[in-house]
Amino acid sequence: MKALVYHGPGEKGWEEIPDPTIQDDKDIIVQIETTTICGSDLHILKGDTDTRTGIAIGHEGVGTIVEVGAGVKTLKVGERVVVNCMTSCGTCDYCKVGLTSKCQRCPNGDSWQLGHNISGTQAEYVRLPLGETSTFHLPEGVTDAEAVLTSDIFSTGYEIGVLAGNVSPGKSVIVIGAGPVGLAAIKTATLLSPKIIVAVDFDENRLAKAVSQFGATHAVCNNPAVNPNWQDEVRGIVGTAGADVVMEAVGIPASLEACFDLVKPGGNVANIGVHGHDVNLPMGALWTKNITITMGLVNMTTGPMMLDLIAAGVLDVKPMGTHQFKLDQMLEAYEVFGNAAKNNALKVIITK
Repeated sequence: MKALVYHGPGEKGWEEIPDPTIQDDKDIIVQIETTTICGSDLHILKGDTDTRTGIAIGHEGVGTIVEVGAGVKTLKVGERVVVNCMTSCGTCDYCKVGLTSKCQRCPNGDSWQLGHNISGTQAEYVRLPLGETSTFHLPEGVTDAEAVLTSDIFSTGYEIGVLAGNVSPGKSVIVIGAGPVGLAAIKTATLLSPKIIVAVDFDENRLAKAVSQFGATHAVCNNPAVNPNWQDEVRGIVGTAGADVVMEAVGIPASLEACFDLVKPGGNVANIGVHGHDVNLPMGALWTKNITITMGLVNMTTGPMMLDLIAAGVLDVKPMGTHQFKLDQMLEAYEVFGNAAKNNALKVIITK
């Protein structure tokens, strides 16, 4: 089969690799019909993660089951499923309390298997370990292009940003980083009715979309060359004390440090971004503010809910899919997504 293979930092290729096979009785094999590229895939290519070389990357997808292991009882060949970006068993101590990202059935308790430790979804076929609890059924009324966006980013934005950040009605929210996961956090924050959502980014196009299509009430450019006093502008919107909730959705030290500056005493800083380097924690400035700082991998416990909200017309994710490609255009899709600002790209939808 053809797949996007990782060969080390900066090295990838769309090439032939062996078809996946059943290795455990809980495995399933899925023919990928729709996939996409995630910001974490770009982090892989930069060398920011410990991803194994020689595997297909990617952890988001929609497809049809073509083979099931002998121990699979609830899924059948021919059924269409959404791939969960996290592999989980559903029965270990961590899974039972909803911390599926630390599933003990996964090697070293690391649920990020697909496109990290084993071949993932940017391929014609993928093997999914623990397939019954690592997929969602595709409901009626949800397109592949919508469903693939629930494989990761919308649940990530909601779980790691909105829920962990303790967003609730009437609160003020700042989201630093209006890329795909930041926009997903903004969109899902609207489900809980905060009074203010301020989108912050360098990119004016993304800021415009944050307001017009994703639910932000305000947008502020944080490019210091254009707006050196951007934090003052944000405080003019949320109040001089800062915001109740500040989310980091970039993955660089400067944006996390800005979160610490902009959160009000007693507020929440929710780190969503993937950081490739250590970040210093300015304890001297933080400890008297009584703030809560959260971070972590998505558990994907809200994936089915996201699909239900889309099917019901409550959650509109369509604006996130800005570009369309075929699988054999994978390298072109990476070129567009890797230069997102130049191409006004959010998520690329890649189909069979």
